[in-house]
Amino acid sequence: MNILIVDDHPLTVEGYHFSLSKHPFFQNNTIFSKAYDCESAYHLIHKSIERQLPFDLAVIDLGLPPFEEKNLKDGTYLARHIMEILPDCKIAIITAHTEIIIIYDIIKNTRPHALIVKNDITPHNLPLLLNDILEGKQVQSETVKKCSQEIWKKELMLDDNNRLILLYLSKGNKLNDLHLLIPLAPATLKKRINKMKEAFSVSDTNCLIQEAFKQGFV
Repeated sequence: MNILIVDDHPLTVEGYHFSLSKHPFFQNNTIFSKAYDCESAYHLIHKSIERQLPFDLAVIDLGLPPFEEKNLKDGTYLARHIMEILPDCKIAIITAHTEIIIIYDIIKNTRPHALIVKNDITPHNLPLLLNDILEGKQVQSETVKKCSQEIWKKELMLDDNNRLILLYLSKGNKLNDLHLLIPLAPATLKKRINKMKEAFSVSDTNCLIQEAFKQGFV
């Protein structure tokens, strides 16, 4: 197995390398390559292709120094470049950022096989998370999962009809009468309510209405 680790902090690179090399899954016939910016990573990637030893896994930090010549501005640009030229390579992006808008941008525009927040990493769980993506799973660390939940919630509540559903219910209108007020089929209305319950982690409609108002969505 051929693994690329890219982070602008050499100590972090060594930490990832040490953690992976101690795990049984990564101990046999694994080659580790290290880079500290987009430019050095770019050259390693293309050399691996020339040598017919393409990378199987790339662990990439989000905040990498750019390689302007190739329009690689950060780790997401590097990840997308790898996806284009090495479609079989699994990509894990690691970031210290926990802002919802940044997490949303990575998920929507890059779609790595794994997205991991640095504070969620331990020497024990990093090999397990990366092993999961090598086995074909999509991986998100705990903080990313929480951000994803907030993203999904916000996307649902950007829909005018979803907000109208909750507004009419809060005013005492019955679920069975909503189709008379909103141009959607009764089955569609129920599905939308169930999705909103899931997004807000509630089990009944009254709690859903309370949470939506409390969080300022209605």
